[in-house]
Amino acid sequence: MPPVLTPSKRRRALLVGSLALLASTVHAQTWPTGRTITWVVPYPPGGSTDVLGRNLAQRVAQALGTNVIVDNKAGATGTIGAAYVAKAAPDGYTLLGTSIGPQAIAPHLMGKLPYDPIQSFAPVVTLGTIPHILVVGAKQPFQSVADLIAAAKAQPGKLAFASGGNGTILQMQGELLKQKTGTQFTHIPYKGDTPALQDTLSEQVNFMFAPAAAALPHVRAGNLRALAVTSSARLPALPNVPTMAEAGLKDFVVEQWQAVFAPKATPAAVVDRLNREINAALKEPSIVALADKLGVTLVGGTPQQLGDLQKSDSAKWAEVIRKGNIKAD
Repeated sequence: MPPVLTPSKRRRALLVGSLALLASTVHAQTWPTGRTITWVVPYPPGGSTDVLGRNLAQRVAQALGTNVIVDNKAGATGTIGAAYVAKAAPDGYTLLGTSIGPQAIAPHLMGKLPYDPIQSFAPVVTLGTIPHILVVGAKQPFQSVADLIAAAKAQPGKLAFASGGNGTILQMQGELLKQKTGTQFTHIPYKGDTPALQDTLSEQVNFMFAPAAAALPHVRAGNLRALAVTSSARLPALPNVPTMAEAGLKDFVVEQWQAVFAPKATPAAVVDRLNREINAALKEPSIVALADKLGVTLVGGTPQQLGDLQKSDSAKWAEVIRKGNIKAD
């Protein structure tokens, strides 16, 4: 039974709540007060998270009438930049433009981190998702996902799949495929998606889950065969390629999301304003065209939707990592 508050305690509680709301409102009215906002990208320059983030930062700066700079704090699978933002003042002047890796996968691989991927942040908005394609070299005998699974069951551990490194979303998909089909594949990690894709093309490995934008030119050229896509619906660019569900694997929807977070306890009014401005920017034709070029499906939405997505994916990959006894480098 909840404790009964005396009238004086009720008045005090109401006063504290009112003051907190007032402080948040005042901060939102004065923010950003000409100060520069730092948009931290936890990866090196040039990747899709960095390129999309820089372009969105410019739009947000214009909308807010202030400067927004992008600061690349790369390293440790994106967790260095995430830790930096987690420790920053919750005043709306430090943001994290990141992806699924540091927020839902790496924390389950790397032991204790200086931040909690969920509790240390205030979700702002989902920017977009990157679908993946299960591809094999053109000379590989597999014509379908069923063919690949049958071969793996006939020769446990003989077939190998490539990824951009241990702990990446590309590896996680291969591990998920193993667990859902009761097969054994050998994981070959590379230092980046590009060398992994090159060895898939040259058939040094049997298959990989590749980002759609990277794989599509090779599929169109006939150098890779697309067996399935990991998105919930078929890709317009590959209308004849089934989803993993259509290929017989239910609940195999994997999309690499990108999103913006702020430090925990950032005023709700500031988070809402950022959410509103970024959602508006995601609808601009130039951003839509850029996202299409990067292979990103723009999403947007509310902070709550991002928070739910993060929690769901974090639980999902924690289970895959535990079952597979997967370790970071």
